[in-house]
Amino acid sequence: MSAHSPTQRRLTPDEVARLVRASFGPGPAVADCGPLGGGGFAAVWWVRLDDGREAVLKVAPPPDARLLRYERDLCAAEARYFRLVAAHAPRVPVPPLLHHGADPAYGEWLVMGLLPGRSLADLAADGGMDDGPARYDSGVALAALHTVTGARFGYDDAHRPSGATWREAFGAMVDALLADAADWDVRLPAAPEWIRALVGRHAPALDAVRRPALLHFDGWDGNVLAAPGPDGRLRLTGLVDGERFLYGDPLMDLVSPLLLRKVEDEPDHPVLRGYRSAAPLDLDAAAARRLSLYRMYLYLLMVVEMPSRGMTPDSHPERHTDLADLLHQELTDLARD
Repeated sequence: MSAHSPTQRRLTPDEVARLVRASFGPGPAVADCGPLGGGGFAAVWWVRLDDGREAVLKVAPPPDARLLRYERDLCAAEARYFRLVAAHAPRVPVPPLLHHGADPAYGEWLVMGLLPGRSLADLAADGGMDDGPARYDSGVALAALHTVTGARFGYDDAHRPSGATWREAFGAMVDALLADAADWDVRLPAAPEWIRALVGRHAPALDAVRRPALLHFDGWDGNVLAAPGPDGRLRLTGLVDGERFLYGDPLMDLVSPLLLRKVEDEPDHPVLRGYRSAAPLDLDAAAARRLSLYRMYLYLLMVVEMPSRGMTPDSHPERHTDLADLLHQELTDLARD
């Protein structure tokens, strides 16, 4: 990832202090703060207040930043997600939402409580500890999320893709990404018309999904926090960055935790074992076909978003090549079925 994504607002400590004052009034002040890495969309800073509390400030992209269609108003979406989970899936560890603010100068921002632990991505880089228990816990947490039912499929606001059926919503989501690819002049490993036709060919498989379940859809290792529990083993402490939530097939939420791999090839993965302990999970041939569609969608999203994050073939050649290969392989597998 580039050092600074074009969608990330550049902040100074004084600006962070100003946003904290706008959030809490003249009460607690900023004692210390600093940027948090790991993401490429919003600007995220940790904050220590002078009353001893620790928080996270997340500031939406500048108003003039070019975004993908599904990324519109993600700050407000994340606020809705945190309230939704706190009310309807309280066992899922999400940060407490302390403030959702907006003003003409800074746009929108969130202040959240700082959860304990570190991301699985950071912990893996250090090595040493078995993260299996935390992954098991994340599977349990996803199953709890999926008990929440939405009013319709897709995204929860009128200006982003949604539909009365999962087939309709998923098709609209793919269409939006293909339109983004055209807007950004993104080179895809197959013609957009062929991708659209391939999704249409497999669309009947999506009709098996009758209930719009709440999906996090960004459960990669960077968004899963863990810390040693009483027994010394890593346990889940947070499932963060929920702004990309939508309503759809629970299987779609199993793609990001096994990023760049195939869920159906690893039935004993800790995430799946945790999920299975709390909810039914059938990885039959029909499920495998839907999982292939969801991997295709995720790889398409990751390819299309690169220009908006400042990732060019010159600056990130390996990422461009790897994702194009993964997307091509998933499309090839779908075309073979």
